[in-house]
Amino acid sequence: MAEAPYLVVRKLSKRFDDKPLFEDIAFALHPGDKVALVARNGSGKTTLIRVLAGLEPPDSGEIEWARNLRVGYVFQEPPLNPAHSVREAILDSDHPGLQALRAFESAQQTQNSAALEAAFAAMEAHQAWDLQQELQRIMSQLQLDQLSQPVQYLSGGQRRRIGLARALLEAPDLLILDEPTNHLDLDMIEWLEQTLSRSRQTLLMVTHDRYFLEAVCSQILELDQGTLQKYPGNFSVYLEEKAARAVQAERLREAELNLYRQELAWVRKQPRARGTKSRARVEAFGELAERLDDYSPEQSLQLEVQMQRLGGKVLEIEGLSKAFGEQIILKNFSHTFSRGDRIGIIGRNGTGKSTFLNLLAGLEAPDSGQIDWGETIKVAYYRQQGLQLKDQLKAIEVVREVAEYLPLKKGRSISASQLMERFLFNGAAQHRQVGTLSGGEKRRLYLLTLLMGNPNFLILDEPTNDFDIQTLQILESFLMEYPGCLLLVSHDRYLMDKIADHLLVFTGQGEVTYYPGTYSSWWDENQQLQQAEKTASADKKAVGEAPAKAPKTPPKKLSWKEERELESLESRIEDLQAQKSALEAQLAAPENQSLEAIQSLSSQYADVETELLTAESRWLELAEKQEALQT
Repeated sequence: MAEAPYLVVRKLSKRFDDKPLFEDIAFALHPGDKVALVARNGSGKTTLIRVLAGLEPPDSGEIEWARNLRVGYVFQEPPLNPAHSVREAILDSDHPGLQALRAFESAQQTQNSAALEAAFAAMEAHQAWDLQQELQRIMSQLQLDQLSQPVQYLSGGQRRRIGLARALLEAPDLLILDEPTNHLDLDMIEWLEQTLSRSRQTLLMVTHDRYFLEAVCSQILELDQGTLQKYPGNFSVYLEEKAARAVQAERLREAELNLYRQELAWVRKQPRARGTKSRARVEAFGELAERLDDYSPEQSLQLEVQMQRLGGKVLEIEGLSKAFGEQIILKNFSHTFSRGDRIGIIGRNGTGKSTFLNLLAGLEAPDSGQIDWGETIKVAYYRQQGLQLKDQLKAIEVVREVAEYLPLKKGRSISASQLMERFLFNGAAQHRQVGTLSGGEKRRLYLLTLLMGNPNFLILDEPTNDFDIQTLQILESFLMEYPGCLLLVSHDRYLMDKIADHLLVFTGQGEVTYYPGTYSSWWDENQQLQQAEKTASADKKAVGEAPAKAPKTPPKKLSWKEERELESLESRIEDLQAQKSALEAQLAAPENQSLEAIQSLSSQYADVETELLTAESRWLELAEKQEALQT
């Protein structure tokens, strides 16, 4: 008998300052689900996570958890004891295995024989020896190597990595993650993506990393204007279905506009004294008018910015070096930027990417070398620290302090208010005080102040942190059309692939490599190189271990039995996929079903999914064998 749903949410509602964040939403999480929650900034994603965690009460609704369910959380600001060291913070858990490991390490330090004996027994009982090895592996992957450093001196990104490491070690049945990829470098994100996608662990994630959504998620929940839309599948499926729904909504709006014109003409012709039927028709007309007023189409951004012309010289760097004590950031680095360059900067945390940008912006002084900007260059630098905004000012006042208008081509211009609308600040939001804005909204406002300055060289250091998917798409649209030079540091691989066509790769110890291609091209080549090195190492190790055996002549095709099995598997997989889709459709609306019905459907779903995975695995094995024999 398969497990019951881990979580069922029914008619959940929450308001903030009389603003409905979500109303009567419902969803369910089943064993093995990998679900992403996406929404615009300020729509209530984090609030929903906090409600599920019991940190905030809902206004109404039900949250039903399975019995004895182990739930883990990774918050953007994990609760850590500032007096703990990094290792103590990771082991500060009620997980029995981590408690045993903590006691064992403490007993080792005190050399108390009785404590050591008890701790050793606990390690054996909870199989914590494997956990000890896993701890070392995770800390290495997340670059948590300064184990004795107190938590109080760590950055926000380092603290978040501690919370992530602890949650991965606890391995709960259901893991809830709030923006897990923020403040991770690209290597860490790739590792986390692979770890979670291979795991059978149930996940609920708030994330806007599009490649992460594509690789990990099996379902996307979109919180939009207080309601929850469900999209079965990964990010590609989400985009396709969302586009289809947008087309359907536009057709409905066109039909309602036609009806509105007809009803408006009828209302204008009616005499003042109306009967009951007339009054009902007028009320229906009023409701139709309200729906059309509330309609807000997706924003698109097409701006032909008229920026200052770039001269022949853009930026020349010659023999640049920088170090902080024994930590070498740059070593004799030289590069010449040309007009239209769109360069991405990648490398592990701590290799000097942000320091390099600070050197270019004049915020850090080099130890040696020259930085020579062209006379026509106007630089805008988007920093991780952001702009120090005055909380008492209105959002539009902050933008207008930079400029009232942004010049466009053909003598046109766009006002500060119009540009703010393009970046999802509607009329009401423009007049809100800065102090009331969310973190993502403040970053969006900061970006607007830079763009209103009309620079011709943009330096962007992690511009996508705390941005929602719609804002990311708008930013991408702007940058794709941006005619100036661009230098981008970002952990968002999707953005990096779309915007940057060349890379500067920071490999550590001051070494920087120029790569003439996209991030995905570089990643593929790097993976192939690593695999080739592993193969060569394995071959070298095998030499001398055993005498070479005479190779057997392999068969030239599959056996008759294997060919029949391969054919039957193809049709069986199609049938199972159809059954799975049908069950997903029935499970998509848990609020309309009893818990017993959901349990029954869940059991069927688990059985079908298990059989499908087995069939797909066997089909892949036979297909690869067939391909190998044919080559």
